[in-house]
Parts: sequence; C-alpha cells; structure tokens
Amino acid sequence: MFLTKGPNVSHALTLKQKLRDTPTFSVAGVYNPLSAKLAKDEGFEVLYLSGAALSASLALPDLGMMTSEELIYATRGIIRAANLPLIVDCDTGYGETLNLMTLAKTMDEMDVAVIQIEDQIMPKKCGHLNDKRITSLEEMCRKIVACKAATTKTLICARTDAGQLSINEAVNRALAYQEAGADIIFVEALKSTSDMQFVRERVAGPILANMTEFGITPETSKAEWEKLGFNLVIYPVSALRISAKSMKDFYRSLQENGSALPSLKRMMTREDLYRTIDYHKYEELDQTIVKSALPEVK
Repeated sequence: MFLTKGPNVSHALTLKQKLRDTPTFSVAGVYNPLSAKLAKDEGFEVLYLSGAALSASLALPDLGMMTSEELIYATRGIIRAANLPLIVDCDTGYGETLNLMTLAKTMDEMDVAVIQIEDQIMPKKCGHLNDKRITSLEEMCRKIVACKAATTKTLICARTDAGQLSINEAVNRALAYQEAGADIIFVEALKSTSDMQFVRERVAGPILANMTEFGITPETSKAEWEKLGFNLVIYPVSALRISAKSMKDFYRSLQENGSALPSLKRMMTREDLYRTIDYHKYEELDQTIVKSALPEVK
C-alpha cells in the first residue's frame, strides 16, 4: 500500500523481465505524480519522465535549464505515486563526470529502472530540432562508464543524436555505446522506415523508439514498431500536450463566460479524482493507525 511497506522488488529487474517476455510495449510519458497515477490506472506498466515535458511543466524551454534537483524531486513523486518501472531522461547528465555519477547514484537509490543520457553538448536541444551539437564519441562513452560505476541495478539507456550527421554515424555510435556498457540504445529522430530498419538490422539488444508528435519521425503505430523489431516505444510529451491544450481552452472559456459551468462536462468529477488519488484509502489507513495507537484508559 502507498504508505505501508510493499514488496521489495527491483524495478530494473522487472523491466529486464518485461524486455525478455514482450516483443514491443508502449511506455507512457508522464511529467508529475498525478499523470503517472492516471497512466498506471489505465494499464501502463512502464513510464517515461521526459526532460522536455518536465521542463515545459515548469514553463521552461528544453535547453538544459532545469536543475538536477528539480528532476530528482519529480522522479521521487512519480515513483511514490505509481511504483512502476520508470525511465528518467537525464539529458546530458547535469554537469561533468562526478555530477553525473552523483545523479546516477541518486536515481539508483530511488529504484529508477533506467536513466537515459544523450550525446549532445550544452545548451542541448530537442532531438527533433536542427543544428544540434554533438559531443565526442569518447566523452559519451566515458559518461556511460561513469553511470555504470555509480549504479548497482539501474539500467543505462544511451541516446545518440548523431542521426543528423548520418544514419551510419548514429549506428556506429550506438555500437560503441553498447561496448561501453549501455543496456538500451535510443537513436533519436529517425527520419524514415528505411532508417528504422537500418538501425534494427545492425544494432542488437533492446532499442527504444521515440514516437513524439510534430517531429521528424513519421507517425508509426505500435504494431508497426513491433514489426520493425523495436522494443520500447515512448510517447514522451503527449500527455502534457493534451493537458496543456485542455487547460488553455478552459482558461479562455472561464475568461469569456465568467463561469466554469460550460466546462463541467470535460472535468474529472470529484468522485473520480478522489478515486484516482486513493483519497478514501488514505482516510481508512489514518483511522486504522490512530485507532490502534490509542492507549488503554485505566
């Protein structure tokens, strides 16, 4: 239960088993504890915390402006709320080698299933924008080795943005990152089905696909990704885009109408919200603990 001791299960080991048992599965992008709980309630078994989505929720651009403390705070809340395997986008690592190792160790201690690092240099950019600056292959491999040295169970996902140079360069880097110890490979911003096939044919092991909207990668269904042989399909910013558009529409309506009444049908009811956040279970737990803790009056 939420506030009581649960089974001592490693989320990294759970994800490893899922990668062995399931050819392809969708990973819901979340950006706060409530979104994580909603995704879990709808049956998602693995979650993804996107740096772009979290930055946007803080009204910041995805340019590496967010701090590691903000990332850690969000991660802790999401794990508390959902208690599922979580992939955390750690961008370029939030500093130099020792900073990255500190972050990786913290994520490992929080039982994060996967930390993802990328081979851009600061200021980093969304993977689907142009003119990204790429670090050296040697530097990225050092980062992967550092993460492996700092963690005991958390898996490492290595993302390469070298596809903007050529698909061959992206594959060469992916293979080097595997040699350095990466458990999962993420070739960002694949431009065509032929590029997807090229990567899968040359890179063994688990591969992550990014099915973001309004980007370079063509819209591809889960069934198509499975046919191509990709293992994890993330939808990193989708939920945030949906919620942001809904909130914007509501605020406009409230300003125009001077009342929330026209929007009631689009709202989650109090009953549904309480059910989602386990309101009554917390009440029951509180009453049980308080009642059992009362001393006997003589």
